[in-house]
Amino acid sequence: MIRKAEIDDSSRIADIQIFGWRNAYRGIINDEVLFKKLNIEKKSQMIRNVLEEGDEEWLVYEDNGIIKGMMIQGKSRDEDKKESFELWAIYVDPLMMRNGIGQKMIEYCEETARKRGYKENTVWVLEKNKIGRSFYEKNGYKEDGKKQNIEEYNAVEVRYCKEI
Repeated sequence: MIRKAEIDDSSRIADIQIFGWRNAYRGIINDEVLFKKLNIEKKSQMIRNVLEEGDEEWLVYEDNGIIKGMMIQGKSRDEDKKESFELWAIYVDPLMMRNGIGQKMIEYCEETARKRGYKENTVWVLEKNKIGRSFYEKNGYKEDGKKQNIEEYNAVEVRYCKEI
């Protein structure tokens, strides 16, 4: 079941995000960042603060009382895509991957966008993240040529779009 994230979920969401980053971005982002700078306690508190503010749309995938995935979605943050919906982040616990959880979450995001009247969904993905790019391509997303540098991580993101 996909549901709105609650404040009490913040620690588990932090687990999923940090271990998701380590799993997906090892070899792309410096190990110093992945294993020293990323801190579950700090991340959990940041998520708790964001959820308390309630300005962002955080969701979790829960099965039998266990949160197995998380995502953030909402109106596009890009100036040139103000009429689009955006999947801001999506992570599945690495131990729970390859069970269709990510697929269910992306479909939920697209359905939410359609219900709200959006005609396009966008997502940013690290250029060197072959697994992520393959996932979006399999789901009909196409790279639109837009890139942005993430100097903090010495990485480049590419934007993918899909008409929905």
